Amino acid sequence: MSPVDVGHTRSKGRKQRQNGASDVYGQILRRINSTQRIDKNDINQLYHLDKPLCQGCRGNSKDSPNCFCGLVPPLNGSRKQGLWQKLSDTLDELGPDPSESLRASEHSPSGLTNLGATCYVNSVLQCLYMNTSFRKGVFAADEDLVRKQPILHELSRLFAQLHSGIKVAVDSAPFANTLELDNAVQQDGQEFLKLLLALLERVLGLSRNPTARNVVQNVFRGTFSYVTKCCKCGQESEASKDAVDFYELELNVKGFSSLDESLNDYLNEENLQGENQYMCESCKTRVDATHSTKLRSLPPVLNFQLKRFVFNAKTATKKKVTSKFSFPRSLDMGPRLSAQSADRSADAAHSAVYDLSAILVHKGSMVNSGHYVAHIKDEETGEWWQFDDEKVSSLGYHPLGEASGAVSSKETSPGDAEQLSRQVDTSREGSGEEQVPFFLGAEPSPIAETSKSSVLNDLDVLTSADAYMLMYKRREQQVGQWDNVNSSDSRSVQSSSSDLDRRSTPVPEFTLPDQFRIEVEDMNLEFKNMCWEYIQRKEKEVSKITERRAEVRKVLAEAPVKRLEDPFFWISIDWLRSWADTVDQPSAIHNSLLLCQHQKVSPRKINLMKRISQSAWSYLYAKYGGGPVLSENDHCDDCIFEDAKIAASADSYRDQRADMRELVDNVLSGRGEHEAVGNQFYVSRTWLTQWYRRKAADAPCEADAGPTAGLRCPHGGLLPEQATGAKRQLVPERAWDYFRKNAVQVEGADPRGHSPFSGNTDSCKICQSEIDKVASKREGLRATKIEQRAKHEALYAGRTVVVSPGAVYFLVPSVWLNRWRSYLGASGKNVLAVDEPDGLEGFILSLLCPKHEGMLFKPPTLIRTRRGELMQRTGNDDIFTVVTEDDWLGLCHQWDVDPQRGIKACLEIGSDMNHKITMAVSENYRAINDCNGSKGGLRDMALADSDAIGIFADDIDCKPEVVPVLQTQPEVCKECIEEREVHELLSKLHYTCGEISVDLVRGKGPPPSLLAASGVVESERRTSKRARRASATSGGRVLLKVSGETTVFQLKLQIWESLAIIRENQKVHFGKTELLDDSATLADLNILPGSQLWVMDTGQHENRDIAEELPAAELGRAETEEGFRGTRLLMGLPSILESLSACMQQVPQSLPNRDSSGEERIALAKDAEAMSSTLLADELKAQEDGEGAEQGGAVDGARLSETADVIMSEGRDSEGFTVH
Repeated sequence: MSPVDVGHTRSKGRKQRQNGASDVYGQILRRINSTQRIDKNDINQLYHLDKPLCQGCRGNSKDSPNCFCGLVPPLNGSRKQGLWQKLSDTLDELGPDPSESLRASEHSPSGLTNLGATCYVNSVLQCLYMNTSFRKGVFAADEDLVRKQPILHELSRLFAQLHSGIKVAVDSAPFANTLELDNAVQQDGQEFLKLLLALLERVLGLSRNPTARNVVQNVFRGTFSYVTKCCKCGQESEASKDAVDFYELELNVKGFSSLDESLNDYLNEENLQGENQYMCESCKTRVDATHSTKLRSLPPVLNFQLKRFVFNAKTATKKKVTSKFSFPRSLDMGPRLSAQSADRSADAAHSAVYDLSAILVHKGSMVNSGHYVAHIKDEETGEWWQFDDEKVSSLGYHPLGEASGAVSSKETSPGDAEQLSRQVDTSREGSGEEQVPFFLGAEPSPIAETSKSSVLNDLDVLTSADAYMLMYKRREQQVGQWDNVNSSDSRSVQSSSSDLDRRSTPVPEFTLPDQFRIEVEDMNLEFKNMCWEYIQRKEKEVSKITERRAEVRKVLAEAPVKRLEDPFFWISIDWLRSWADTVDQPSAIHNSLLLCQHQKVSPRKINLMKRISQSAWSYLYAKYGGGPVLSENDHCDDCIFEDAKIAASADSYRDQRADMRELVDNVLSGRGEHEAVGNQFYVSRTWLTQWYRRKAADAPCEADAGPTAGLRCPHGGLLPEQATGAKRQLVPERAWDYFRKNAVQVEGADPRGHSPFSGNTDSCKICQSEIDKVASKREGLRATKIEQRAKHEALYAGRTVVVSPGAVYFLVPSVWLNRWRSYLGASGKNVLAVDEPDGLEGFILSLLCPKHEGMLFKPPTLIRTRRGELMQRTGNDDIFTVVTEDDWLGLCHQWDVDPQRGIKACLEIGSDMNHKITMAVSENYRAINDCNGSKGGLRDMALADSDAIGIFADDIDCKPEVVPVLQTQPEVCKECIEEREVHELLSKLHYTCGEISVDLVRGKGPPPSLLAASGVVESERRTSKRARRASATSGGRVLLKVSGETTVFQLKLQIWESLAIIRENQKVHFGKTELLDDSATLADLNILPGSQLWVMDTGQHENRDIAEELPAAELGRAETEEGFRGTRLLMGLPSILESLSACMQQVPQSLPNRDSSGEERIALAKDAEAMSSTLLADELKAQEDGEGAEQGGAVDGARLSETADVIMSEGRDSEGFTVH
């Protein structure tokens, strides 16, 4: 047996059981009605007390008061809401758990909140904070200085929270707001670091504590010199001895694959020859020389800023270099120091060996978007961490997240860090036990010894396509260890155990300043209290839910009544269900809905209540109160007797209806001749059929109402049978008495639905007269339409008229003819359904020019068939239809039109006509050529199109065939047509969201269909009805969204993106015309929506990225970047830059570039530096005398001098101060 059969069997069995139970209850009620006595057994059956106790039902049974299934889920089950909702979902309603924002341990760093687009700020701040020396210097600032400087105060406060705070993420909004940064704009991380260090150097320079005053210089500042050496005498210039400070080294990425190659390029010697020869002081003449940058001293933290953002002069925009770049984990800078370097002196305490300490990563391919993250090494443990705003993940002991013991020179990417961080998080959570936050009293978990004992190979070379800034920290060595360094290796140093030793050596801890220590402790205490409050609320909620669930299960276990003779109480199922599913304290018991009008319990409400034991009722009533109390003795005998009486009457109604249904069956089938004796009455045949088909019922219902409602006319009489819906049927008098009695019982005393109409009742004369009139009119109209269709057979069928010379024809509006055909086509019952068309004369007048009394539209175009006949060219947009003179006269007679008001048409024959046609052809083609060769020639094109009436070419390459044209009276009004067509064409060309198709053509040329597409809109193009094969030259078709203002250049970019053909290789055509002017718009070229274009790929130029073209096309000329203008990072700096710009104007404009720099360039740079330093000193002095201590937005003289040198060497805009 199939599942469907099983389902039908179960459903059938269930219905049979229900019907059987109904029969039993009906027998009980009929017996009670006959005996007027109720016994105990009757009560048990009517109130379903004898139903068995349910166990394991799918749902709660409404007809069984002993069923308590479905009120609660199974032991391990849950529900979507209420008391039995999953505990985790219930606790979510308490709000977020603040303990989830606690740091996992004191060893795990805290993150910083992202305010929208401030990931660059967070990454730089984490790099600075994780440097212990820099952090210590910031905290060493004088307390009064910190109070006066808002920026220093917020930075110290943020560092203090990162150091001693217990939150997993610190709010960075106060610091960003103090700097007045735009949180919605992504900025350059390198530029932000430069300006922030310059600002801090100036602010901390006012401190009395040398640790704070010189922290920026002591951590990040190094020196180099520009050395110019004569190739003839070997002497260096005097300027070569001057040391220039640097805080970062900017290295090129484009064209280089590794840090080693880029450093070599940075320190490479340049030859000064030819026009760039150097004026040697010793030789007293211009000689060949070398120019280079020599490193004099190196800072403890060496900052390499990788120049991934390069300027594209073609598009005036910046582009990111996404090539891979390799860099070592350990770097020996000793061989790169000059011989006069102080770091190569006898003091071996300062090593030139550096270890990678931080990587600033920029994810994304665009300059002004993407995302910054930082990979930073903990100086105390040697563990690497990924700082991604609020999320801080452990990377283990590899900078990019690779497992320990990585193979030398193995390439890794920042994407591996995310995968490893997930693995680390999973391993920490894998115990399955609830993690107790460390800051709430849990024991600290020591760093795994297995991880600390991992040995790393310092020769590992890392590779990344997103690394944007590298920070190396100088390795501290013991005295005498410098001699053991292998200086022959200029790239990296191998020390298998140095990393492990550094992890084991603790960094000396320091205490926070009191003002921040107290503030952070108060914040921690407040947050801990918040966490404990949440934990207490959580425990209270869990305890309440647990107790309520236990109470519900206990009461429901005691609720069933085991035996019939046991005492019991009735309780509302709605209240019981609410009580079993509510977490909070439920309301009092509410049994009022169970009471009948006699204030007892009626068996009719058995589906609204449950029968519970005395013990369960006592518990619920004692705890919740309410009522009323309904026991087993509160059954309502009055309701039972009423039900018994209704059941008896229902039996009588069913018996009468069964007898009457048999009678109606005989009447409808024509077998009731013996019933026709006596009086008969009319009823609606439709009503009688529906009554007969209705299912059995126990009492009269709405279906018994209105047996004669459909037969009663508005005048109160019998509606004629010819009327719609007035079909009637004669029934015997006893049937009518039965129908009327039931109708009165349902409808009341209103007789309109059951008015009696005996068999000899005549139809209403008024209604009969109206029906006869309509029938007569219908017959007359039907005859008229038949006559008209026969008279105008060809015109009605839509057959085209053959136009012959010498005959007279007339032009009839096509819209009116279509309505006329629909009117004549309505016949039979629908002959009156279609209204007559509007007046023909009015239609004709609407198509004539009131000013010039000419035609507003051109006459139909003629074509020559294969037989040589001239016929009207048919189309969906034809304004007129050519009809014969006989048809015109017939229409005028039928619709009362003056025949003289028509539009007459005929063929003009003769030499004059041929001359006119020839002139029209020449003028048409000349006007079209002029229009295609110029922009805005819409007026000429419209005029040419109006003159070219009836001229067609079967082949586009052959000479046009001259076809006679129709001459009309009145004539065509060329002035009005020209004005209207120009207006329509302009409206078409001003489209905003159109769609055109572009076909990629391969081979020698396009198919003829594409060549013929010029100047023809898709909807107007003639196509063959026969299916055509796809052209073998087609290489693909794309649909492009364009507007009338789309230029050819923009169109080519869309084709580039869709068909992967670069712009220079595209030969785009519209028909036979190639689109050569990139500045022309589609409206200028008369390209409308639906037009077909085609393109060929020349393949002459190499393929390149479309991103190089898109910015120039979409943005036009790039706007000057605002950078950090308007923020406190540049406060006080604009006036200095203006003065510096004035100084730069005194320097000759034709400065030699780096490739051709000589002694002149050095001298000019020194002069500019001296002038800018003087101006800056004056500016700083003015600020210190005034409000300079609070503004804190300028940089010191050395930093600005360096900026001036960079501006001169790289040609940057000092006003924008964009440093990349």
